[in-house]
Amino acid sequence: MDMGHRVAIVGLGYVGLPLAVAFAEAGVQVVGLDVDRERVAMLAAGTSYIDDVPDERLQAVLRSGNFSATLDPACLEVATDIVICVPTPLTKHRIPDMEAVQGAARTVASRLRPGQLVVLESTTYPGTTDEVLQPALEEGGLRAGVDFALAYSPERIDPGATGSKGYTLRNTPKLAGGLTQTCTERALALYRLVVDTVVPVSSPRIAEMAKLFENVFRNVNMALVNELSMLCDRMDLDVWEVLAAAGTKPFGFARFDPSPGVGGHCIPVDPFYLTWKAREYGMHTRFIELAGEINENMPRYVVSRVTEALNTQMKSLNGSRILALGAAYKANVSDLRGSPALAVMEGLISGGARVRYHDPLVPRIKVAAETLASVPLCAEEVAQADCVVVLTDHAGMDYELIADRALLIVDMRNRVPRGKLTSQGQNVLV
Repeated sequence: MDMGHRVAIVGLGYVGLPLAVAFAEAGVQVVGLDVDRERVAMLAAGTSYIDDVPDERLQAVLRSGNFSATLDPACLEVATDIVICVPTPLTKHRIPDMEAVQGAARTVASRLRPGQLVVLESTTYPGTTDEVLQPALEEGGLRAGVDFALAYSPERIDPGATGSKGYTLRNTPKLAGGLTQTCTERALALYRLVVDTVVPVSSPRIAEMAKLFENVFRNVNMALVNELSMLCDRMDLDVWEVLAAAGTKPFGFARFDPSPGVGGHCIPVDPFYLTWKAREYGMHTRFIELAGEINENMPRYVVSRVTEALNTQMKSLNGSRILALGAAYKANVSDLRGSPALAVMEGLISGGARVRYHDPLVPRIKVAAETLASVPLCAEEVAQADCVVVLTDHAGMDYELIADRALLIVDMRNRVPRGKLTSQGQNVLV
C-alpha cells in the first residue's frame, strides 16, 4: 500500500473514474470530486456508469476503503496530488469550450495549498496549462513551479479494449510534462504508481501537442481510407481486398479500415482544437479540416449506399424496413457520444425508412425524435428486413445469421462472412 500519496480526481467521467479506480487498486487513498449528484450517489452505491469499470471493480475499491466520491471540494485540501479530468468539448462554432476546465481551476484554486501537485489530463490545445490553468491557480498568491507543482499528462485510453493485446492504463506509455523539471518529476512519481512506462517531456505544451497529434493522425488516416472506400465503390473494386493486399508490405504502411464515420469524444473533436489554435499563429490547417469534413460526411454516404442497394432490388428507401446492427460509436462499448451509427439511422429515418436496430450493449436510443429499443438478433428479425446494415461490429453478434438470412446487406465493417452467403443473400456492399 502506498502511504505517501493522497489523490483527488476532479471529474469522474470516462477518464477520471477509471484513473481513480486504478490508483485505489494500487493502494492509494483516492477521493473523486464531481458536480453531478446522481453520479456521486451511484458510485457510493457501487454502481458504475463506465464500461471499463465494471461494478465489481468499483465495489472492491469501495470495500477496501481506498476510494470514495464526493460533491464537497473540501476533499482537495488533504490531497497531495490533484488530477483534473473534466470534459473539453467544442462549441457549435467549433471553438474550444474551456468552461469545465476554468470551473475546475477555480475550485482547485480555492483549496490549493503549498506542496501540492496539480495535473491536467483533459485533452486540449497547446498552451492551456500555462495560459488558462496556471493563472487561475495562482490567483490566491501561490506560484506554480515554486509553491506548488503543475503538469500536463494527457489521457490515453482505448475504450472496450479486450484480449491479451488490449491496451489499458497500466501498459500504455504515459506522457508527462511539467512547468519545471521538479514539476515533471512529481508527475512521473505519481503516475508510476499505476503505469508501467511514464515518458517525460520538456513542457506541458509538448505533451498537449503530442496528444492532439496522436488524434489528428488517426483522424486523417481514417478520412483517407474512407475516401478510398468511396472511390473503390465507384470503380467496382473490393476495398477490403485492396487493404489486405497493401497490408502485405512490411514497411511504410499502417492499415486503417473504412467506417460509417468517426465517433467518440476525442477523434472527431480534438483536431479542431488544433485548427482553432493554429489561427492564432496565422495558419489555416486545411489538411486537418478536410479530413474532418470527409469523416463527417460518411453517415450521409452510408445512407446513399443503402438507398442504392435497395434500388437494385426495385425498392425505395421510403417505406423500407432497415435493420441496423450497432448503435455505439465503436465495437464493444456502450458509448453513444458522437456515434456515426446514430447519424446513419437518423438519415435513414429522415428518408422514410422504418428503422429497427440491434445492439447488445445499448438497450435504448433516441434518434430523429424517436425512441427505439434494441430488438433481438434473430432469424425472423433479419429475414423481415429489406436491408441489414452493419454499423458497429460488436464481438459476439451472429454475422453468419446475417449472411444466411438477410435479403440485402450493406456491410460497413467487413464482418459478414461472404463465403457463407446463401441464395437468399442478394448482395453484400461495402
